[in-house]
Amino acid sequence: MGAVEIIGLAASVSLLAGWRLYLCVFAVGLAMQTGWVELPHQLKALDVLANPWLIGIAGVGAVAEFFADKVMWVDSVWDTIHTAIRPIGGALLALAIVDPTDPAWQIAALLLGGGGALLTHGAKAGARAAVNVSPEPVSNVVVSTGEDILTGGLLFLALANPVAAVVIAVLIVCATVVTLVLLRRVLRRLVGRKARAASS
Repeated sequence: MGAVEIIGLAASVSLLAGWRLYLCVFAVGLAMQTGWVELPHQLKALDVLANPWLIGIAGVGAVAEFFADKVMWVDSVWDTIHTAIRPIGGALLALAIVDPTDPAWQIAALLLGGGGALLTHGAKAGARAAVNVSPEPVSNVVVSTGEDILTGGLLFLALANPVAAVVIAVLIVCATVVTLVLLRRVLRRLVGRKARAASS
């Protein structure tokens, strides 16, 4: 696996951790435990994820997140609590993927992995808060289920094909930036409406 593929895989996993950290840790650990995913020697640091205790803890977290994310406003509270947890998890996952013998790569992975996870977490949390304004609860469940499927599918694709991981990372960053721009516009409109209502 070349440097570009390793960077793509580290970026994909850390970006996806901003959406579903526990699912990422659980899926990677379970795939390694069952031998479904054979990681190359550069990624042997991820062997710790195959620990049954860690898989169990991540599984409990994934189930809790699955249900918390389906309930209006509970999802926003969950996202608020995980504003620090997801970026740290994303940074540590990226750190485990890169070459442990090169401190420069390790620091870059730590910073970029944490930053990427924070970026996607921010877009997810903002989008979910906007969805919560909707009066009906169905949209919340649909969006959350879509995030579950998208995270699982992209994670599988990134692990199965390191070249695809590069494309996935680029697409996630683009989608996140678009989401943040749209959220900013929505927020400005809401603030403008409230200002006009207050002045009239």
